[in-house]
Amino acid sequence: MTTRLAVHPLRLAIQRFDHWLCRQYGVYAFCQAEGVILRVQQGSAAHDLLLPDGCVPRGRPVLLLHFWNERLPPIPPAGPDLEYAVRLRRGLIRSLQAIAVYLAQTPCLETVQAVGGVTAHVTLERPNSGRALLNSLGFTLFPYHRPAGAFGEFWENFYTWWLMWAFNPASVRHRPLWKLQRLEFWMTRQAFLRRYAPPSVDPPRSSC
Repeated sequence: MTTRLAVHPLRLAIQRFDHWLCRQYGVYAFCQAEGVILRVQQGSAAHDLLLPDGCVPRGRPVLLLHFWNERLPPIPPAGPDLEYAVRLRRGLIRSLQAIAVYLAQTPCLETVQAVGGVTAHVTLERPNSGRALLNSLGFTLFPYHRPAGAFGEFWENFYTWWLMWAFNPASVRHRPLWKLQRLEFWMTRQAFLRRYAPPSVDPPRSSC
């Protein structure tokens, strides 16, 4: 499956463009450990984040999470099933635990106040759309802030749909473009480290 997708000219072009875009926007793999399916990006809160244990004001440093497309478990042709859900959850938990260690040990991330991001793979309206998964992982969900308005969100979804087609083709059969809807998921730094960092984490060890 991987080899066949890699030689498809359009898929290859989209994958290469995505790699270039990630470099331009500072999305990077914080580690190469097996099973990690998330990458990170340093950013700032686009709006006030009202979370259960505090408010993160607009403009404060945050750590954005991104799916590592090449490492996501492939969706079966018939659609997501229980085995896929278990693999995805395990990969997310393993990734979040690794990110917690990275966050705690990296000096240039000491000012980060929240961890989260934006996804088009979950909706607030449909309870079986992955919302329960993000809630169970400890994140608070918000409607998408839409910094570029509805028109901008359409083009973001358009690009997301092409990424899904390029990296995980079966997903587009079950998530047509017009049904994609973005939402935000966030957790404060303190809550994230309490939940995912091991009991004893070494202090920051090197500069960024």
